Amino acid sequence: MPPRYEHRSQPLLPRGLFLRRALAHLGVATILLGIALGIGILGYHYLAGFDWLDALLNAAMILSGMGPVDRIASVSGKWFASFYAILAGTVFLATAGIIVAPFAHRLLHRLHLDQDESPRP
Repeated sequence: MPPRYEHRSQPLLPRGLFLRRALAHLGVATILLGIALGIGILGYHYLAGFDWLDALLNAAMILSGMGPVDRIASVSGKWFASFYAILAGTVFLATAGIIVAPFAHRLLHRLHLDQDESPRP
């Protein structure tokens, strides 16, 4: 497990450990996307009546923000698609934050270290 985020008084994390941290974040984001995609596939298959490939296509398109592909005829499918769209939007934002977090932290930490090293009046 990569170390926790370093405190502002600590030096910048070495590149190898940083890459390990970034890969760990990418792994967590991938797992989250996989779970959300699985929920979508199952919902579109069992509640909207799509075959497996169409269920995958629709779930992936909603999760990526592209929008639905096929028209949904069943009421249960429409209810599912409504709530899945909200879930997908939330998962999309969360995974973006999870992936960007280590890079943003490293940038801010580096800027803070540079600020601490500059002479103060």
